[in-house]
Amino acid sequence: MSNVIGILLDRKTYLGIQRKQTGYEHIDYYNQAAIELGMIPFYMCLKHINRKSALGLSFENKNYTLKRLPIPKVIHNRAMTLSPASQQKLKAIAKISQVFNGQNRHDKLQIHRLLRASANSSAFLPHAMKYSRENLINAMNREDSFFVKPTNGSVGKGVLKVAAMPDRVWQVWWSNQLPRQLAEQQTIDFINGKVNGQSYLIQRAIALSKYEGRPYDLRVSVQRGAKGEWGVTGIAGKVAADGRHVTNLAKGGEAVRCEKLFLSNGFDPIVKRKQVEDAALQIAESLSQQIPSISDVGMDIGIDHQGAIWLIEVNGRDQRYQYKHLNLNKTFYRTYETPMLYAKYLLSK
Repeated sequence: MSNVIGILLDRKTYLGIQRKQTGYEHIDYYNQAAIELGMIPFYMCLKHINRKSALGLSFENKNYTLKRLPIPKVIHNRAMTLSPASQQKLKAIAKISQVFNGQNRHDKLQIHRLLRASANSSAFLPHAMKYSRENLINAMNREDSFFVKPTNGSVGKGVLKVAAMPDRVWQVWWSNQLPRQLAEQQTIDFINGKVNGQSYLIQRAIALSKYEGRPYDLRVSVQRGAKGEWGVTGIAGKVAADGRHVTNLAKGGEAVRCEKLFLSNGFDPIVKRKQVEDAALQIAESLSQQIPSISDVGMDIGIDHQGAIWLIEVNGRDQRYQYKHLNLNKTFYRTYETPMLYAKYLLSK
Protein backbone atom coordinates (compact mmCIF):
# COMPACT_ATOMS: atom_id res chain seq x y z
CA MET A 1 0.00 0.00 0.00
CA SER A 2 1.70 3.13 -1.26
CA ASN A 3 -0.04 5.58 1.10
CA VAL A 4 0.76 3.89 4.44
CA ILE A 5 2.91 5.86 6.89
CA GLY A 6 4.46 3.99 9.78
CA ILE A 7 4.44 5.66 13.20
CA LEU A 8 6.70 3.89 15.64
CA LEU A 9 5.70 4.28 19.29
CA ASP A 10 6.85 3.08 22.68
CA ARG A 11 5.08 -0.15 23.60
CA LYS A 12 3.08 1.43 26.44
CA THR A 13 1.82 4.18 24.14
CA TYR A 14 1.02 1.69 21.39
CA LEU A 15 -0.98 -0.54 23.76
CA GLY A 16 -2.93 2.48 25.00
CA ILE A 17 -4.19 3.63 21.59
CA GLN A 18 -7.54 1.88 21.61
CA ARG A 19 -8.11 2.81 25.28
CA LYS A 20 -7.23 6.43 24.44
CA GLN A 21 -4.49 6.31 27.08
CA THR A 22 -1.46 7.47 25.12
CA GLY A 23 0.09 9.90 27.60
CA TYR A 24 1.43 13.03 25.95
CA GLU A 25 0.96 11.63 22.40
CA HIS A 26 -2.18 13.10 20.82
CA ILE A 27 -2.78 10.25 18.38
CA ASP A 28 -6.03 11.74 17.05
CA TYR A 29 -4.01 14.56 15.49
CA TYR A 30 -1.92 12.09 13.50
CA ASN A 31 -5.16 10.48 12.31
CA GLN A 32 -6.71 13.81 11.37
CA ALA A 33 -3.63 14.91 9.42
CA ALA A 34 -3.39 11.56 7.64
CA ILE A 35 -7.02 11.71 6.51
CA GLU A 36 -6.55 15.24 5.15
CA LEU A 37 -3.42 14.14 3.29
CA GLY A 38 -4.96 10.94 1.90
CA MET A 39 -2.68 8.66 3.91
CA ILE A 40 -3.15 5.73 6.27
CA PRO A 41 -1.30 5.85 9.61
CA PHE A 42 -0.01 2.48 10.77
CA TYR A 43 0.97 2.40 14.45
CA MET A 44 3.68 -0.03 15.52
CA CYS A 45 6.05 -0.90 18.34
CA LEU A 46 9.43 -2.57 17.94
CA LYS A 47 8.37 -5.78 19.67
CA HIS A 48 5.92 -6.65 16.88
CA ILE A 49 8.24 -6.00 13.92
CA ASN A 50 10.23 -8.72 12.21
CA ARG A 51 12.61 -8.54 9.26
CA LYS A 52 9.90 -8.00 6.63
CA SER A 53 6.59 -7.14 8.27
CA ALA A 54 4.96 -5.54 11.29
CA LEU A 55 1.87 -6.26 13.34
CA GLY A 56 0.18 -2.97 14.12
CA LEU A 57 -2.93 -0.83 14.19
CA SER A 58 -4.08 0.63 10.89
CA PHE A 59 -6.45 3.61 11.13
CA GLU A 60 -8.97 3.49 8.28
CA ASN A 61 -12.62 4.58 8.02
CA LYS A 62 -12.35 6.11 11.51
CA ASN A 63 -11.50 2.75 13.08
CA TYR A 64 -8.40 0.84 14.15
CA THR A 65 -7.75 -2.56 12.64
CA LEU A 66 -5.05 -4.93 13.85
CA LYS A 67 -3.07 -6.01 10.77
CA ARG A 68 0.22 -7.48 9.70
CA LEU A 69 1.63 -5.41 6.86
CA PRO A 70 4.97 -5.15 5.07
CA ILE A 71 7.24 -2.69 6.86
CA PRO A 72 6.12 0.77 5.63
CA LYS A 73 8.42 2.57 3.21
CA VAL A 74 8.45 5.64 5.47
CA ILE A 75 8.41 5.58 9.28
CA HIS A 76 8.19 8.47 11.73
CA ASN A 77 9.98 7.35 14.88
CA ARG A 78 8.46 8.43 18.19
CA ALA A 79 9.81 5.51 20.21
CA MET A 80 12.65 5.90 22.68
CA THR A 81 15.21 3.28 21.71
CA LEU A 82 17.74 3.35 24.53
CA SER A 83 18.79 -0.29 24.79
CA PRO A 84 21.47 -1.66 22.42
CA ALA A 85 19.01 -4.33 21.21
CA SER A 86 16.32 -1.80 20.28
CA GLN A 87 18.90 0.43 18.58
CA GLN A 88 20.14 -2.49 16.50
CA LYS A 89 16.61 -3.42 15.52
CA LEU A 90 15.84 0.15 14.48
CA LYS A 91 19.03 0.26 12.38
CA ALA A 92 17.97 -2.95 10.64
CA ILE A 93 14.55 -1.46 9.85
CA ALA A 94 16.22 1.70 8.53
CA LYS A 95 18.00 -0.38 5.89
CA ILE A 96 14.68 -1.18 4.18
CA SER A 97 12.63 1.87 5.18
CA GLN A 98 13.17 5.63 5.43
CA VAL A 99 13.05 6.12 9.20
CA PHE A 100 13.08 9.78 10.09
CA ASN A 101 14.06 10.91 13.56
CA GLY A 102 15.51 7.44 13.97
CA GLN A 103 17.93 8.78 16.54
CA ASN A 104 15.85 10.84 18.94
CA ARG A 105 17.86 10.85 22.17
CA HIS A 106 20.90 13.01 21.56
CA ASP A 107 23.94 13.19 23.81
CA LYS A 108 24.07 16.84 24.87
CA LEU A 109 27.85 17.03 24.79
CA GLN A 110 27.99 15.47 21.32
CA ILE A 111 25.41 18.01 20.05
CA HIS A 112 27.53 20.78 21.56
CA ARG A 113 30.65 19.48 19.79
CA LEU A 114 28.87 19.20 16.44
CA LEU A 115 27.52 22.73 16.68
CA ARG A 116 30.78 24.15 18.00
CA ALA A 117 32.36 23.10 14.69
CA SER A 118 29.68 24.97 12.70
CA ALA A 119 30.35 28.61 11.82
CA ASN A 120 26.59 29.20 11.57
CA SER A 121 25.70 27.89 15.02
CA SER A 122 28.68 28.18 17.37
CA ALA A 123 27.75 31.73 18.41
CA PHE A 124 24.58 30.43 20.10
CA LEU A 125 26.41 28.01 22.42
CA PRO A 126 27.21 28.73 26.07
CA HIS A 127 30.55 27.23 27.10
CA ALA A 128 30.27 23.52 27.99
CA MET A 129 32.64 20.67 28.81
CA LYS A 130 32.56 17.07 29.92
CA TYR A 131 32.14 16.59 33.66
CA SER A 132 35.14 15.58 35.70
CA ARG A 133 36.26 16.57 39.17
CA GLU A 134 39.07 18.60 37.61
CA ASN A 135 36.69 20.37 35.20
CA LEU A 136 34.31 21.07 38.08
CA ILE A 137 37.10 22.83 39.99
CA ASN A 138 38.04 24.77 36.83
CA ALA A 139 34.41 25.87 36.42
CA MET A 140 34.26 26.99 40.05
CA ASN A 141 37.37 29.10 39.48
CA ARG A 142 36.08 30.63 36.27
CA GLU A 143 32.28 30.86 36.32
CA ASP A 144 29.89 32.77 38.56
CA SER A 145 27.13 30.27 37.83
CA PHE A 146 26.85 26.99 35.93
CA PHE A 147 24.80 23.84 35.48
CA VAL A 148 25.88 20.24 35.93
CA LYS A 149 23.51 18.06 33.91
CA PRO A 150 23.23 14.50 32.55
CA THR A 151 24.36 14.26 28.93
CA ASN A 152 21.36 12.03 28.15
CA GLY A 153 18.76 13.30 30.61
CA SER A 154 15.33 14.76 29.92
CA VAL A 155 12.56 16.81 31.60
CA GLY A 156 15.09 18.39 33.95
CA LYS A 157 15.97 15.21 35.85
CA GLY A 158 19.32 15.14 37.63
CA VAL A 159 20.21 18.77 36.88
CA LEU A 160 22.22 20.75 39.44
CA LYS A 161 22.75 24.50 39.42
CA VAL A 162 25.77 26.01 41.14
CA ALA A 163 26.23 29.73 41.90
CA ALA A 164 29.10 31.55 43.61
CA MET A 165 28.52 33.51 46.81
CA PRO A 166 31.01 35.61 48.85
CA ASP A 167 33.89 33.96 50.74
CA ARG A 168 34.10 30.86 48.50
CA VAL A 169 30.66 29.67 49.55
CA TRP A 170 28.49 28.08 46.86
CA GLN A 171 24.75 27.88 46.48
CA VAL A 172 23.66 24.54 45.04
CA TRP A 173 20.21 23.66 43.70
CA TRP A 174 19.35 19.97 43.40
CA SER A 175 16.05 18.34 42.39
CA ASN A 176 13.04 20.13 43.92
CA GLN A 177 14.85 20.87 47.17
CA LEU A 178 15.57 24.32 48.54
CA PRO A 179 19.05 25.56 47.60
CA ARG A 180 21.81 24.73 50.06
CA GLN A 181 24.88 26.81 50.88
CA LEU A 182 28.09 24.82 51.00
CA ALA A 183 31.78 25.45 51.46
CA GLU A 184 33.99 24.80 48.45
CA GLN A 185 35.08 21.26 49.33
CA GLN A 186 31.56 20.34 50.45
CA THR A 187 30.27 21.57 47.09
CA ILE A 188 32.74 19.44 45.16
CA ASP A 189 31.94 16.36 47.24
CA PHE A 190 28.18 16.91 47.01
CA ILE A 191 28.19 17.29 43.22
CA ASN A 192 30.60 14.40 42.75
CA GLY A 193 28.29 12.22 44.83
CA LYS A 194 25.26 13.11 42.71
CA VAL A 195 27.13 12.52 39.43
CA ASN A 196 28.42 9.21 40.81
CA GLY A 197 30.36 8.20 37.70
CA GLN A 198 27.49 8.89 35.27
CA SER A 199 27.92 10.86 32.05
CA TYR A 200 27.43 14.54 32.89
CA LEU A 201 28.47 17.88 31.42
CA ILE A 202 29.18 21.31 32.87
CA GLN A 203 27.47 24.22 31.09
CA ARG A 204 27.81 27.92 31.80
CA ALA A 205 24.55 29.34 33.12
CA ILE A 206 22.94 32.04 31.02
CA ALA A 207 21.65 35.12 32.84
CA LEU A 208 18.15 34.39 31.54
CA SER A 209 15.55 37.09 31.11
CA LYS A 210 12.86 36.93 33.78
CA TYR A 211 9.11 37.09 33.97
CA GLU A 212 7.64 38.18 37.30
CA GLY A 213 11.04 37.59 38.87
CA ARG A 214 11.39 34.04 37.54
CA PRO A 215 13.77 32.97 34.73
CA TYR A 216 12.29 31.70 31.50
CA ASP A 217 13.36 30.01 28.31
CA LEU A 218 11.58 28.99 25.10
CA ARG A 219 10.64 25.62 23.63
CA VAL A 220 10.95 25.99 19.87
CA SER A 221 9.48 23.19 17.72
CA VAL A 222 11.58 22.85 14.57
CA GLN A 223 10.40 20.31 11.99
CA ARG A 224 10.83 19.29 8.36
CA GLY A 225 7.62 19.71 6.38
CA ALA A 226 5.96 19.36 2.99
CA LYS A 227 9.03 20.13 0.85
CA GLY A 228 11.56 18.53 3.14
CA GLU A 229 12.69 21.93 4.40
CA TRP A 230 13.06 23.01 8.02
CA GLY A 231 10.49 25.33 9.54
CA VAL A 232 9.52 26.57 13.00
CA THR A 233 6.12 25.15 13.88
CA GLY A 234 5.70 26.91 17.20
CA ILE A 235 7.32 28.70 20.13
CA ALA A 236 6.18 28.52 23.74
CA GLY A 237 7.66 30.10 26.86
CA LYS A 238 8.52 28.07 29.98
CA VAL A 239 8.84 30.00 33.24
CA ALA A 240 10.53 28.40 36.24
CA ALA A 241 8.51 27.94 39.41
CA ASP A 242 9.45 30.10 42.40
CA GLY A 243 12.87 29.10 43.71
CA ARG A 244 13.42 26.43 41.02
CA HIS A 245 16.47 26.21 38.78
CA VAL A 246 14.85 24.54 35.77
CA THR A 247 11.93 25.71 33.63
CA ASN A 248 10.56 22.28 32.63
CA LEU A 249 6.79 21.99 32.98
CA ALA A 250 7.36 18.53 34.49
CA LYS A 251 9.28 20.30 37.29
CA GLY A 252 6.61 22.85 38.11
CA GLY A 253 7.34 25.34 35.34
CA GLU A 254 4.57 27.46 33.83
CA ALA A 255 3.79 27.76 30.12
CA VAL A 256 3.46 31.40 28.99
CA ARG A 257 3.02 32.76 25.47
CA CYS A 258 6.33 33.99 24.12
CA GLU A 259 4.91 37.37 23.00
CA LYS A 260 3.88 38.09 26.60
CA LEU A 261 7.39 37.25 27.81
CA PHE A 262 9.06 39.41 25.16
CA LEU A 263 6.87 42.41 25.98
CA SER A 264 7.56 42.03 29.71
CA ASN A 265 11.28 42.49 28.97
CA GLY A 266 10.88 45.36 26.53
CA PHE A 267 11.68 43.25 23.45
CA ASP A 268 9.74 43.86 20.25
CA PRO A 269 7.75 40.59 20.03
CA ILE A 270 7.79 40.45 16.21
CA VAL A 271 11.51 41.18 15.92
CA LYS A 272 12.53 38.89 18.77
CA ARG A 273 10.40 36.00 17.53
CA LYS A 274 11.98 36.31 14.08
CA GLN A 275 15.47 36.31 15.63
CA VAL A 276 14.66 33.17 17.64
CA GLU A 277 13.22 31.42 14.57
CA ASP A 278 16.26 32.31 12.45
CA ALA A 279 18.63 30.99 15.13
CA ALA A 280 16.65 27.75 15.50
CA LEU A 281 16.66 27.15 11.76
CA GLN A 282 20.42 27.74 11.53
CA ILE A 283 20.98 25.24 14.34
CA ALA A 284 18.68 22.67 12.70
CA GLU A 285 20.44 23.01 9.36
CA SER A 286 23.84 22.58 11.02
CA LEU A 287 22.70 19.47 12.88
CA SER A 288 21.08 17.84 9.86
CA GLN A 289 24.39 18.02 8.00
CA GLN A 290 25.84 15.75 10.71
CA ILE A 291 22.73 13.70 11.63
CA PRO A 292 20.83 13.17 8.34
CA SER A 293 17.74 11.52 9.85
CA ILE A 294 17.06 14.36 12.28
CA SER A 295 13.79 16.04 11.31
CA ASP A 296 11.64 16.84 14.35
CA VAL A 297 13.19 18.50 17.40
CA GLY A 298 12.30 20.72 20.32
CA MET A 299 15.01 23.26 21.11
CA ASP A 300 15.29 24.96 24.48
CA ILE A 301 16.46 28.48 23.72
CA GLY A 302 17.28 31.18 26.25
CA ILE A 303 17.41 34.95 25.93
CA ASP A 304 19.72 36.90 28.22
CA HIS A 305 19.15 40.37 29.65
CA GLN A 306 20.81 41.98 26.64
CA GLY A 307 18.53 40.07 24.25
CA ALA A 308 21.21 37.65 23.01
CA ILE A 309 19.96 34.19 21.97
CA TRP A 310 21.48 31.00 23.42
CA LEU A 311 20.86 27.33 22.74
CA ILE A 312 20.38 25.45 26.01
CA GLU A 313 19.71 21.99 24.57
CA VAL A 314 18.13 20.00 21.74
CA ASN A 315 15.36 17.49 22.47
CA GLY A 316 14.96 14.79 19.84
CA ARG A 317 11.45 13.83 20.88
CA ASP A 318 9.57 17.07 21.53
CA GLN A 319 6.59 16.26 23.74
CA ARG A 320 4.68 19.28 22.39
CA TYR A 321 2.23 19.56 25.29
CA GLN A 322 3.29 23.14 26.08
CA TYR A 323 0.98 24.28 23.26
CA LYS A 324 -1.91 22.41 24.80
CA HIS A 325 -1.26 24.18 28.12
CA LEU A 326 -1.48 27.52 26.29
CA ASN A 327 -4.61 26.62 24.30
CA LEU A 328 -2.58 27.10 21.11
CA ASN A 329 -4.61 24.33 19.55
CA LYS A 330 -3.79 25.14 15.91
CA THR A 331 -0.07 25.12 16.69
CA PHE A 332 -0.46 21.91 18.70
CA TYR A 333 -2.16 20.28 15.71
CA ARG A 334 0.52 21.53 13.30
CA THR A 335 3.25 19.83 15.35
CA TYR A 336 1.57 16.54 14.37
CA GLU A 337 0.60 17.55 10.86
CA THR A 338 4.09 18.72 9.86
CA PRO A 339 5.82 15.32 10.29
CA MET A 340 2.98 13.76 8.28
CA LEU A 341 3.58 16.31 5.52
CA TYR A 342 7.25 15.37 5.59
CA ALA A 343 6.35 11.66 5.49
CA LYS A 344 4.21 12.27 2.42
CA TYR A 345 7.07 14.16 0.81
CA LEU A 346 9.43 11.23 1.47
CA LEU A 347 6.88 8.79 0.03
CA SER A 348 6.60 10.87 -3.12
CA LYS A 349 10.37 10.59 -3.62
